[in-house]
Amino acid sequence: MFDNLSERLGGVLNKLRGQGRLTEENIKDTMREVRMALLEADVALPVVRAFVDRVKEQALGEEVMKSLTPGQVLIKIVNDELVKVMGEANESLDLAAQPPAVVLMAGLQGSGKTTSVAKLSRWLKETQRKSVMVVSCDVYRPAAIDQLETLAKDVDAEFFPSRGDQRPLDIAKAALAEAKKQFKDVLIIDTAGRLHVDNEMMDEIKALHAGVNPVETLFVVDSMTGQDAANTAKAFDEALPLTGVILTKTDGDARGGAALSIRQITGKPIKFLGVGEKTTALEPFHPERMASRILGMGDVLSLVEEVQRKVDHTKAEKLAKKITKGKGFDLEDFKEQMEQMANMGGLASLMDKLPGMNEVPDHVKSQVNDKEVVKTIAIINSMTPKERQFPAIIKGSRKRRIAAGSGTQVQDINKLLKQFAQMQKMMKKMKGGGMAKMMKGLKGRMGPGGMGGPGGMGPGGGMPPGGFPF
Repeated sequence: MFDNLSERLGGVLNKLRGQGRLTEENIKDTMREVRMALLEADVALPVVRAFVDRVKEQALGEEVMKSLTPGQVLIKIVNDELVKVMGEANESLDLAAQPPAVVLMAGLQGSGKTTSVAKLSRWLKETQRKSVMVVSCDVYRPAAIDQLETLAKDVDAEFFPSRGDQRPLDIAKAALAEAKKQFKDVLIIDTAGRLHVDNEMMDEIKALHAGVNPVETLFVVDSMTGQDAANTAKAFDEALPLTGVILTKTDGDARGGAALSIRQITGKPIKFLGVGEKTTALEPFHPERMASRILGMGDVLSLVEEVQRKVDHTKAEKLAKKITKGKGFDLEDFKEQMEQMANMGGLASLMDKLPGMNEVPDHVKSQVNDKEVVKTIAIINSMTPKERQFPAIIKGSRKRRIAAGSGTQVQDINKLLKQFAQMQKMMKKMKGGGMAKMMKGLKGRMGPGGMGGPGGMGPGGGMPPGGFPF
């Protein structure tokens, strides 16, 4: 998300970084480029105008002009204004109500509403320790009820059954009565979507809202529709008292115009981002962290939270002890690492949160491929326990058997074994006190220019073979 905008803004602001002083002329030129970058990202025009005016006004202030590092001060102003545009701070769900707290999900067809119900259920169970019931009031879309039932099983949420011949309001009231009976903390109601905003749809959802009186009414919208997402949210907000927005499909949106427009146009906060298809792919929206990502400074806090939540700490500890004691790092351990990485949304998701990634050339980024992770796991699954423990025995006929079993080529097996040998060398260095030495070496490799330094992750560098040890 924000790849294009991040690249453009990064280039514009880097020109200023080293300048000894700012003039009215170079501020004007910079803001013209910032304006173009925002418009290309499909940010709504009124939002762009207000943003550029506020930054320009502050940039021409005495404090910036007299600063020793005016370029850096301007970058800070841009960062702060981005945070303001997106809503200052994360606004969490308000569930402080007599249980069950009712959450009503609204939105157009195809926005990812039903999947978001499942993702939100999982997030509430895993991070808030809430018991959740879900119900579908979508009696129009074929298989909508079945889809929610399947997803509810996947995330271990209680599913309240409904039928296509029932009235949506009757379904919602019956579900609420059952959720009370079962002492559920939260009831999430999935409503019907339409291909466009229409009166019939709005009347139905208004009646639902009045009937169940939800504490949260969340509007689910596809981020890839850009500023249209903000306009649709506004239309819904005029009919319903929305409390927040879930922005979906952000992993496929390189522009990010919706995230920068919604708060300003609707006055409603973005509460969550859908960052993938899996039910784990939901993140609370933090404007300050998002601004940091847009300006290429990464989002290390979210990365740390993700590691804490999704990494199997027992396995990680076991591996760390094994390596410290000098016991061999084998292909079974390597596979576990790949699986941990896949659980965290894959390499692309991790890279998105690392500082300086907007400066890494595309040809280096393209080497980092989640398909390779899946392929690696398939290859190791096709090996015998003995082969995983002693990769040196994998020769000609074994390679052909493993390739046939995993649907890959012999050269893929060779590539994996080569990567593994490099990883094994790295793990040997961690034995005893080698970890501290390795980190010092890594710091040196990063170079004074950070990740783009010589031998680092920029040109001429590359990603660590086989990924990152968790």
